[in-house]
Amino acid sequence: MYRRAAVSIPSNIVEGKARGSNKDYNRFLLMARGSLEEVKYQILLAKDLKYIDDTKYKEIFNKTDEAGRLLGGLIKKLDSSQLVRK
Repeated sequence: MYRRAAVSIPSNIVEGKARGSNKDYNRFLLMARGSLEEVKYQILLAKDLKYIDDTKYKEIFNKTDEAGRLLGGLIKKLDSSQLVRK
C-alpha cells in the first residue's frame, strides 16, 4: 500500500542532490517530505483498516518520525547555508 511513496522519499533526495543546485535540492527535499507525510497517512489508514496492528503501526510510525526529523534537519541546514551565500 505505501511502498511507492516510501520509495519516493530517498529517490527524491538522491535526484535533488544530483541536480547540482541548492534550489533544486531543496525543492526535491520538500517533495520527499511530502512523500513521507503520505506514508504516515497510509500507515494510519492501514491500521484503521486492520491491515496492521497497533504494535506494527507504532514501530513504523516511529521510523517515519525519525526520518522526518532527519529530513527536517537537512532542509533547515540547506536553508541556512543558502542564507549565508546571498
